[in-house]
Amino acid sequence: MVPEAPLEDTDCGRAAHGEGWFVLNAREACWRDRGPRGRLCHFEEYPQFLAGVQEVTRVSEEISHWVMDLEGTHAEFDARIITVFAAKGGCGKTTLATNIAIALAAGGARRVGLIDLDLAFGDVAIMLQLVPERSIADAVGLGDQLDETSVRALITPYAPGLDTLLAPAGPAEAERVTQGLVADVLRIARGMFDFLVVDTPPQFTDHVLTALDASHVHVLLTTPDIPALKNLRITLDTFDLLDLPKESRVVVLNRSDAKVGLTASDIERVIRVPIMAHVPSSRDVPVSINRGVPIMVDNPQHPVSKAIRDFALGRLTGPTVGEQSFRGLRALLNRNR
Repeated sequence: MVPEAPLEDTDCGRAAHGEGWFVLNAREACWRDRGPRGRLCHFEEYPQFLAGVQEVTRVSEEISHWVMDLEGTHAEFDARIITVFAAKGGCGKTTLATNIAIALAAGGARRVGLIDLDLAFGDVAIMLQLVPERSIADAVGLGDQLDETSVRALITPYAPGLDTLLAPAGPAEAERVTQGLVADVLRIARGMFDFLVVDTPPQFTDHVLTALDASHVHVLLTTPDIPALKNLRITLDTFDLLDLPKESRVVVLNRSDAKVGLTASDIERVIRVPIMAHVPSSRDVPVSINRGVPIMVDNPQHPVSKAIRDFALGRLTGPTVGEQSFRGLRALLNRNR
């Protein structure tokens, strides 16, 4: 029977001492600076772990990007994919997605990719005043040649730390984009950015289902009106049927202060889940949309900007995002032992 290895406190955290098995919270572990390689978690008497780690880049307090090669199996563990979805059009989904991406990028502090998966009628380009010279449709036909270099060639930069992958110019091109291509692009892009924010159409298309399945956080947007709330309730029921984890769902109420006869408690009673963020209404939002300047850029101290920034930094970079990486890491380690 394999003995348990005791844990000891060191000057940089806890570490196992001696041979045997052990369970250790990654946040309590001993982390050592490895210069350009980032910070490595030091597990004593576990050389194959350290040998397999090629690179660790710290993204936030809870998230790191891991590149590993264990006995020929290459894997990358990184920051999360955040998909913004609403089953009813007009809720402000693209506005929220673009401003979340800007908030996460924080002027270049993080690498953020914004992907427009509303392939037929995407609005990310017009919201950011970008000319869609290339889009995800340009990856059609690359097949096995699709790699990081080709994905980078499709990217349209917006601001320091924020790059975009735009939707095709029209529905005809959109029809050429397959579900498999979307999966491949998401897989490759995960190794290029700290966060991926995915904007979606208001339907459960194959492309949307692929993004939802790959995502670690599902931002579900609604507004205080009965049709939007009904569609959100149907969305939550559909998520249950798809077996998408409940802990990944984050409900955001847009135009939360609209005087329409529904209170926040009324809304929570209808949808039967808590509202995690409230974004107030303001005429400045459509004005910023018409100018092609997101309100987060136009007025960072605006109440709408503050609400989105607090939500993005407080909810989307939290422990729920980071813990899944370590579950995947343990699975890979166990498979290769």
